[in-house]
Formats: sequence, structure tokens, C-alpha cells
Amino acid sequence: MKFSLVVFAAPDGDPATLTALKFAQAVLDQGHEIYRLFFYQRGVYHGSSLAVYPQDETDINQAWQSFIAEQQLDAVVCIASAVKRGILNAEEANRYERPSANLADNFTLSGLGQWVDACVHSDRVVSFGEAQ
Repeated sequence: MKFSLVVFAAPDGDPATLTALKFAQAVLDQGHEIYRLFFYQRGVYHGSSLAVYPQDETDINQAWQSFIAEQQLDAVVCIASAVKRGILNAEEANRYERPSANLADNFTLSGLGQWVDACVHSDRVVSFGEAQ
């Protein structure tokens, strides 16, 4: 079975983000496929390479980044949500004349068309967190 996940939850303590990660791991452990991970609204903060967590907290951004890299998953950060929240790749940083990019490796910026494509090509679509 082919799954796509959309993460609305921010990484700053919302339990839905850890639930999403554990669900994604379980999907693969059960032999299913993840077509796409889509980070939307406050969920785009997962794509930041600059977040630093206290030692007594789970570094959920690093956990997602490692999982995406290890599993070679398609991880898309909504460009409209990201840019407005200061998550930029090199192209957008240049376009908006910002001093640097901070989109983590293995994430791509793209539009909602990628989410529509994921919905069309997946057997199941699961969302985590509340749309804001």
C-alpha cells in the first residue's frame, strides 16, 4: 500500500509531529511505501536546518532529517508556508535578497501541486496536526 503524509504540526512540542514520525516508520516497517511527505503551514519548521533543541528534548527536526535521508523519501515543504515563515532554500534566499538559506538537506520547496499529486498517487493519505 502506498501512503502520503501531510504534517501540519510544528516541531515545538506538538505531539502530532512525533506521532507522524513513528507512523511513517511503522508504515515502512510493515512493508508499505511512502510516496511523499508534505510539510504544510506550521509543519514547514521541520525543514529548518537551524533549529537547536535542549539536551533533555528530542531533536525532532534531526530525527525527521535522518529518517528522510536514510529512507530516501520525497519530503516536500510547502513553498508559500515556508517563505512566509523564513524557511528558504538558496534560490529563494537569493530571490528575496536574504543573507542565507536554511532549508535542511533532503527537503525540497514546492507548491500544493505536489500535495495534489501525492493524493492522486497514494492509496492512503494521513494528516497530522491541525490546519491553522
